[in-house]
Order: sequence, then structure tokens, then C-alpha cells
Amino acid sequence: MQAMILAAGRGERMRPLTDHVPKPLLQAGGKPLIVHHLERLASAGIRDIVINHAHLGEQIEATLGDGSRWGVRIRYSPEGKALETGGGIVRALPLLGLDPFLVVNGDIWTDLDFSRLRIETDRLAHLVLVSNPPHHPGGDFALSKGSVLSEGAPRYTFSGIGVYHPDLFRDQEPGAFPLAPLLREAMTRNLVSGELYRGRWSDVGTPGRLQALDRMLSVDR
Repeated sequence: MQAMILAAGRGERMRPLTDHVPKPLLQAGGKPLIVHHLERLASAGIRDIVINHAHLGEQIEATLGDGSRWGVRIRYSPEGKALETGGGIVRALPLLGLDPFLVVNGDIWTDLDFSRLRIETDRLAHLVLVSNPPHHPGGDFALSKGSVLSEGAPRYTFSGIGVYHPDLFRDQEPGAFPLAPLLREAMTRNLVSGELYRGRWSDVGTPGRLQALDRMLSVDR
């Protein structure tokens, strides 16, 4: 399986930290956020990785290079202007091939073992959900008997980690658009499976949450 790391966001809530450094290169636990992903993907046996970028993207390419330092092969999907999650994935599809692929948000941290993620043959997506963090108490989706639903309770938060079949994006025109409407439409046809992950996960969306993650990882070290 190939993987894509979403790294094109501007990181407005992280300003002024992201004025001169792209959010995926902000450090926690002594290394950039995106490097934590590269290491965990490599340990899971996922070697082919696509990274999209927009804001200060040249810094990402200069820092990560071809990925050989971490035992992976990185290819880049530059956007110029960020295309949102859906548009960014569609732009990268020629690099991702015809098989299901893993997508991970560049601004999260997790200890999830990526190697165990799979998508069933009759589904278009498999989402990893987590318990709702304090900053997102309402959650995003419900989970029932292995299917993710747009309505229902209890609701959980989408972790920013999913496995997608290219057919989810069939007939989508190039350009900027969000991923959520596509997923919600697929949910109406019971084409989205999911799981609740109870391990460690952090949405690194603000300087305060970045500092909290850095403290946690520093203790781990």
C-alpha cells in the first residue's frame, strides 16, 4: 500500500509559528511532525509515500529530500495554492496508482500501527475515529457495526487517518474541494467502514497543543 501525507495547509491557527515554517516541519519531541509519520510508515512496511504541499512547500522538499534517510521513497505533489483535502488527493492520484492507499494528515501525531489498516473489497473508504478531544466535543461521525455514519450517536472525531479506494474520487474534477462531502455521500450507500482507535492521538492544531505534545514526547524519550 502507498501512503499520502497531507502537508499543504497554511496553519492559520499556528501563526506566527507557521509564518516562516510550514506546519508539518514544526517540531515535537525533537523532530518535525512529518518525520514522526515517515518513521512510523517505514516501520509499518509502507515505503512509497506522496506528500502534497503549498505554503512554504520548498522547505518540506529541502528537509525531506527523496526520503532515503528514513528508508522510504518520497514523491511530491506541489499545489501552489492549497486545494483542500479532496482536491489535493485528486491531484495526487496519478502518483498513487489504482489500489487503495493510506492518507494521513500532516498535522496530527499518533502511535497507531499503520500496518494493520485495511479496506474491505466492497467499501470505498475506511476511517480511523478517536474519542472526542476537548476542543471538538461534538465529534464528526457515528460508528455502528463497523460502518461509519454521518448521523447517529455516539459521535466520534475523525482522526485524519483513512484508507481510500481511488473510485471514491471517480468523476471528480480537478480543483479545490473538501473531502467530507464525498465521504458523507458514500456513507449513505454504506461504503465507508471504520474503527475506533483508543491509543494515543493528538491534533496538533494550535501552539498550545504543539507544546503539550512536545512535553509528552520529551517524557517518552
